Amino acid sequence: MKAMTLQSFGGPESFELRDLPKPVPQAGQVLVRVHATSINPLDYQVRRGDYSELVPLPAITGHDVSGVVEAVGPGVTAFAAGDEVWYTPQIFDGPGSYAEYHAAAEGIVGKKPPALSHLEAASLSLVGGTAWEALVVRAGLRVGESILVHGGAGGVGHVAIQLAKAIGAQVYTTVRAANAEFARSMGADVVIDYEKEDYVDAVMRETGGRGVDVVFDTIGGNTLARSPDALAQLGRLVSIVDLAQPQNLIQAWGKNASYHFVFTRQNRGKLDELSALVARGQLRPHVGAVYALAEIPIAHARLESPNHGVRGKIAIAVGPLAEVESSTPGFDPSQAILHPFGGGKK
Repeated sequence: MKAMTLQSFGGPESFELRDLPKPVPQAGQVLVRVHATSINPLDYQVRRGDYSELVPLPAITGHDVSGVVEAVGPGVTAFAAGDEVWYTPQIFDGPGSYAEYHAAAEGIVGKKPPALSHLEAASLSLVGGTAWEALVVRAGLRVGESILVHGGAGGVGHVAIQLAKAIGAQVYTTVRAANAEFARSMGADVVIDYEKEDYVDAVMRETGGRGVDVVFDTIGGNTLARSPDALAQLGRLVSIVDLAQPQNLIQAWGKNASYHFVFTRQNRGKLDELSALVARGQLRPHVGAVYALAEIPIAHARLESPNHGVRGKIAIAVGPLAEVESSTPGFDPSQAILHPFGGGKK
């Protein structure tokens, strides 16, 4: 099989496309022919060595799969060859999704939502599971509450907006001006241009000084220290960003705030909940760009670059979906060729 392998930690040029043996499904595993995967910030963090102690090299990385079951190992009862499936591979526990085949424990695999293409499903599995874990499991967001989603045009952010609206919350979000209409199309009630206005001032003005019930941090920086100023009393802040620098949380104490730090866990239950929302038309990932498997280094460079211009997710077409032709035979880290998404095959 073809696989994009990480040979060393560093820049996007650290990847190398190689031919490797196809995995053999073990007891309790399914072997999946990967039709699509996608790029997440976690992927370039792994590539550059942020978690080097957890990733033996050489490695196949990648954290989203949408594809078709090719074979099942002994004891598998939930799936059979030919089933369309989607999931997030176990993080830091075995090979990832940047390959034509992947073997996974059946307990983390779900039936792909029929309404989504493989490109769309692969763009939802990790970010959707993360948003569910953050808003539903940890923050306990409820009908009639309010939430501030930092980075509403991003991969997790645009899904979080839709999930919050499905729950019945009032949604505030921060984006650049160029992404304001996109955020509104996802369901945001109040869109804040963070380049022109302080989000704390905007939230307090819009809420009459009360603040929001939940803040969802997808961007890092000084969010942990500043967001309590936008929280209501007994508010909750959920962050998916690993922050190395200390931050002063004295304002959180004054609000009796609860802080939650989320490293998403893999299980079929979350996928089934997300599938139900997709089926009801309340959730759909936005694929902002598509690259081929061989173009993963370019896709990494694109997502990692400031002002990358991609709304939603960057998807990777693998195998049968690889209709995206490479316009760059050799990789140049300074290039970040954007392939507009024109729709994937169902």
